[in-house]
Amino acid sequence: MSYSRKAVVLGGEEMRQLMKVVRLAVRYLLPVFLLGCASTNTVEYPHYRERADSLTDGPLTIKVSALSPLEGAEVYKHSLAVLGMQPVWLEVENRDTEPYWFLPQGIDPDYFPYWEAAEAFNLADGGIIDPARRERFRQLSLPPIIPPQTTTSGFVLTNLDEGFKFIHADFLKKGQVRHISDVAEVPGLRADFMERRRIKQELAASVKITDFNEQQVFLKALSELPCCATNKSGNKPADPLNLVIVGGGNDALIALARRGWHPTEITWSGSVLQMMSSALTGDSYLHAPISPMYMFGRSQDLALQKARDNIHQRNHLRLWLAPMRFRGKSVWVGQISRDIGTRLTIHSPYLTTHKIDPDVDEARMALTEDLVYSRHLAIVGLVPGVGAASPQSPRQNLTRDPFYTDGYRAVLIFDERNVSIDKIHFLHWQEETTHGDD
Repeated sequence: MSYSRKAVVLGGEEMRQLMKVVRLAVRYLLPVFLLGCASTNTVEYPHYRERADSLTDGPLTIKVSALSPLEGAEVYKHSLAVLGMQPVWLEVENRDTEPYWFLPQGIDPDYFPYWEAAEAFNLADGGIIDPARRERFRQLSLPPIIPPQTTTSGFVLTNLDEGFKFIHADFLKKGQVRHISDVAEVPGLRADFMERRRIKQELAASVKITDFNEQQVFLKALSELPCCATNKSGNKPADPLNLVIVGGGNDALIALARRGWHPTEITWSGSVLQMMSSALTGDSYLHAPISPMYMFGRSQDLALQKARDNIHQRNHLRLWLAPMRFRGKSVWVGQISRDIGTRLTIHSPYLTTHKIDPDVDEARMALTEDLVYSRHLAIVGLVPGVGAASPQSPRQNLTRDPFYTDGYRAVLIFDERNVSIDKIHFLHWQEETTHGDD
């Protein structure tokens, strides 16, 4: 008896897809296995209904929550995350006398209808049709019509996000639209901002907050901030503090999340392995860690990035919650730059670093232009404080990357209301610091 053996050769795209499935399986199936084996050191999160945000628009009150991979597997009895799916739960109380039509594409233009999701698991099971699975998925889905004087709940199956998820939901009736926007926290990712939350809460209770109402006084305070972030010891300048964001979770964070900015992971074995995998396959890594820099005596409170085509390229920003408020809004001082490659260096504990685009003003302008389309940007201006550096005489950051700048920091003020592009107020604040208040 003879046997023949056929070699299977995977092309580049097939290999990338295979590596993606493997990464998802390791990331989301292994924790399920370990959770069943472990008896200690398990992080407990509130149930998705308990942590749901509640938002109201007219006669509609909508509770919304994004499920973690473990929660999704528990509800659907399938590991949705391995196929890149994530349930978003909504509960809609309609106090109107008329029904509303729910549009799931507002939450995710590429959402998964229940029958498509069920069919995906049929294919994963070798094409075996399971009518009970399809019926279960149907019963879990949020119906398209919300009847009057009722409370209706259900799920929309969206593409997977980690850390937090931007959610926008539209509800229509004749001649009227109601909508809500939210950034829902997703448990599971070891996100930088989640790890630092306790520290921020302790600082908020102990640090005196200065309230500014007069614009001119506020601008002067911003211009007097240090030029740059520093190393941990505070004796070496890092990247320039070229950004100020005024707003909170209901406007600024929603604006960033709407435009595709993602939270970053802390540096740990899992994130290091994923960075190595992404480097080998050429994939992007939406949550790649960002090295710490220091301001106000601590590392960044929030780090976000907008990944590009691969792990070597991304736009990233670091934000510190400042001990000040402007007209009741939180003030974040930050740093924005564009990564254009990676290189070896002795100035990083990991011996590698991202190389930044030396024109940091371009990254500052690109972020401003990006957030013009966020629907929440209300006021844009510039204040001095960074200090100018020319391309002929650039400065250097901690890893010796050169950068040059006109010396200004952008100030972006957000509003909870939707703001159309033609209503954004542009202020030339670098002139107003001399000529008086607006």
